[in-house]
Amino acid sequence: MNNLERAKKLLSDTDYTCVICSDTDTRTSKQRGVAPLLSWLDHGENLCNYSAADKVVGNGAAFLYVLLNIKEVHANVISRAAYKTLLNNNITVTYTTLTEAIRNRDNTGLCPIETAVSEITDAQEALAAIRTKLAEIKNEKR
Repeated sequence: MNNLERAKKLLSDTDYTCVICSDTDTRTSKQRGVAPLLSWLDHGENLCNYSAADKVVGNGAAFLYVLLNIKEVHANVISRAAYKTLLNNNITVTYTTLTEAIRNRDNTGLCPIETAVSEITDAQEALAAIRTKLAEIKNEKR
């Protein structure tokens, strides 16, 4: 079983939201949204030999996978923009469901992270936009 197959199996057999595997390491998360990806990025992780399986991949997550140097991604659900971002950055992509855009958690509109990066093509710019949007969301909840 290769790394992507192992990641996909762990994702489907557990309640993890994101799984990444290399030949020698497996990391998992139950955090929602882009949180696990930001955590690995903030810890200076270079995951160039890792394959990822993720429940939902919007364009924000796609940009973070680019910055993490992930080799390949499988998404249960992926937005069209995320699919293009991954392919444009030479990341192999497989998916179960391709959708026009990722909806927010209340299903009342688009995902705020997807919206925040909708006009962005550079991964570093996307990272800044994601951090700004997350800070805004956090302040709104206070």
